[in-house]
Amino acid sequence: MKPYQPKLGIKLWAEADRPREKLLLNGRRHLTDAELIAILIGSGNRNESAVDLSKRILAEYENDLDALGKVSVKSLSQFKGIGEAKAIAIIAALELGRRRKDSAATEVISITSSKDAFEVLLPVFADLNHEEFWILILNQANRVIGKQLISKGGLAGTVADPKIIFKTAIEHNAAFIILAHNHPSGNLKPSGQDINITKKLVEGGKMLDLQVLDHLILTDRAYYSFGDEGLI
Repeated sequence: MKPYQPKLGIKLWAEADRPREKLLLNGRRHLTDAELIAILIGSGNRNESAVDLSKRILAEYENDLDALGKVSVKSLSQFKGIGEAKAIAIIAALELGRRRKDSAATEVISITSSKDAFEVLLPVFADLNHEEFWILILNQANRVIGKQLISKGGLAGTVADPKIIFKTAIEHNAAFIILAHNHPSGNLKPSGQDINITKKLVEGGKMLDLQVLDHLILTDRAYYSFGDEGLI
């Protein structure tokens, strides 16, 4: 049996291998995900350096930052060496990254396809583990002038009230709207309820001279377009 050898703390590493120093010397792009998380948490535990602990956390979520972004403070705090403050730091950093994507998405000038709409809406739905229903508000030139949350639900669904949808659209001087909601399950197939509410909203929009251009169902990486499928 080999004698126990405690892992070297980061302070005992060569300076070029320490995450903070490595960032200063080489820039942030040269750091691994684990090294970036190690900078956030600062220290590990008795048996692991901050980098080793970060690697273990990432491995638990299959090295998927999107999956890690959905984790709660309570779940992260179950890792030895991660208290509430460190868990909050990780979650806050990942949320800033999501919001950065959201800011970049607003640079889309106009919506010319379902893919354009998906790129604008994806940051809205990223990392959600419950359903939400939103509308994308467009002007006469198909430029995005706003995004509005209509309702929140649970894992299985949410309510899309036509009165609230059209009231919100009219208050924002919409010429066109795009409907959107997510399926946390990852299944993009529209339900019977999805199809029925879409038909109802399309017909209601015609009466108000407010065209519903599309309805998107989103997951973290893909989407379903009622328009592309000929259902609008």
